[in-house]
Amino acid sequence: METAEFTRRAALLTVAASAAACALPAAARARTHTIVMEKMRFGPSPTGLRVGDTIVWVNRDLFRHTATARNRSFDVDLAPRASGRTILRTPGTVDYICRFHPGMTGRLIVAT
Repeated sequence: METAEFTRRAALLTVAASAAACALPAAARARTHTIVMEKMRFGPSPTGLRVGDTIVWVNRDLFRHTATARNRSFDVDLAPRASGRTILRTPGTVDYICRFHPGMTGRLIVAT
């Protein structure tokens, strides 16, 4: 009898855990995207960005660069060959530049 009760409880816990995993908030399913700075340009902006996702900025140039949001939501300052991260916290369109090289521009489109 004890074994049957244990089996029943284990099955119920498995079902409950599966249901909870399906109900996790979007932040739990956040993805990481990479944007490379190279040859004095930002690489292509990723598509399908969502609030909670992370952008990894990689500076492959010999020069210092920033990834600076025009709306001031992020400002990543990177030495040559360095990388940094930004977590996307609000939906919308975010234009960004390099403060040291204003010709370097990009745009992120972030969904909820």
